[in-house]
Amino acid sequence: MSSSYCGYGFFVSDSTIPSTSRAFISNSWHSNLSISSFSHPHRLHLPPFRPPHIKKPHIKASRTRTSFSALPFDLSPPPIDEDLLEAAAVEGARISDDGIIETFHNDEEALDAANNGVAVVDLSHFGRLRVSGDDRCQFLHNQSTANFESLRQGQGCSTVFVTPTARTIDIAQAWIMKNAITLIVSPVTRESIIRMLNKYIFVADKVEIQDITNQTSLLVLVGPKSNQIMEDLNLGSIAGEPYGTHQHFSVNGMPITVGVGNVISEEGFSLLISPAVAGPVWKALVSLGAVPMGSRAWEKLRISQGMPAPQKELTDEFNVLEAGLWNSISLNKGCYKGQETISRLITYDGVKQRLWGLQLSDSVEPGSPITIDGKRVGKLTSYAPGRKESEHFGLGYIKKKAASVGDSVIVGENTIGKVVEVPFLARQQPLSNSSSSNTPESSVQ
Repeated sequence: MSSSYCGYGFFVSDSTIPSTSRAFISNSWHSNLSISSFSHPHRLHLPPFRPPHIKKPHIKASRTRTSFSALPFDLSPPPIDEDLLEAAAVEGARISDDGIIETFHNDEEALDAANNGVAVVDLSHFGRLRVSGDDRCQFLHNQSTANFESLRQGQGCSTVFVTPTARTIDIAQAWIMKNAITLIVSPVTRESIIRMLNKYIFVADKVEIQDITNQTSLLVLVGPKSNQIMEDLNLGSIAGEPYGTHQHFSVNGMPITVGVGNVISEEGFSLLISPAVAGPVWKALVSLGAVPMGSRAWEKLRISQGMPAPQKELTDEFNVLEAGLWNSISLNKGCYKGQETISRLITYDGVKQRLWGLQLSDSVEPGSPITIDGKRVGKLTSYAPGRKESEHFGLGYIKKKAASVGDSVIVGENTIGKVVEVPFLARQQPLSNSSSSNTPESSVQ
């Protein structure tokens, strides 16, 4: 049995790859994009990239071909390349000094696409962690809120990292791979989560934490028409699968993992890619109708969707139940960090406040108090202007019995806020101590 290198720094047995796939991979540097998989061995040829939504500078783009094929690989770091940022810059993107695509100067169009079509966002600045070793599943089972022992290879879930008193740190996407678990975390918590996890690895534990953020790229598709993009790329087999389900493919011999859902929604997909082919993949998605979205519009989408974020809604000021992250919690999986506090809060109805969306009459600074009849009942944690000049939206914690959907509050000195339900939080299903452990189906965001 021989082995071959698969681009992410690991070896797979040639015997696990059909001979036709081996031949296809070894000759995959063509001049147009094509996709195949074990179940769909045919190839799809796309036309040259012509972005339909962005005014393109007078720069002639080179034509490249990229091939997709299925490979039974696991994730390790590939070579680093900035091809994606170069491709985005050619299309007029404004890129920050630290390599974040801030805007394509099309924020309103991108937000409309996220709500009614499909948008593509580069989230490569988010953290990617690889947890390997024989004890990896039990380790994450004990260190976060989800039931990892109920998951199998190819499945995934959301899980929350909390303090021993169940105060929130971050919510992570987790993919269960053959030899590792991949975690997607916020860029602001990446380093602290690595330190925290390493702190709890004991001498006898067979666990290794590897930061693969700089060796990978992350693209997400968001919007109700994301499934059509998967169909057009000949990846329709993953559409409709439960949140967290993921499959592996290759692009020019470089691995790509496609997972159902993204960090703010169960709709759409996440694509973990080698940076060496991230640019061609991004171009292919845009050529198929995905509207590019920058981080500025993404933050507006996050707030309007009601997805809590670290250092805003997720801090040591609020516990995981107040943040409404019910779908990421298991109550019956045994002891884990924060479990005792969570069980006690549920048993004694100890959740005293909850996170809400707020339609605002004007702009207002995060941190502003929320009041009713002059009495403080909460705090605004996030704010974003809407798509129209008169639209303003925010997220904030409000005492449980003080207000509910449709009620009016005052934010700051005199800004009127209307309490509204938001999609991400509306999908959360409160648990009781008699609830069963979370499964891939019940942990869908």
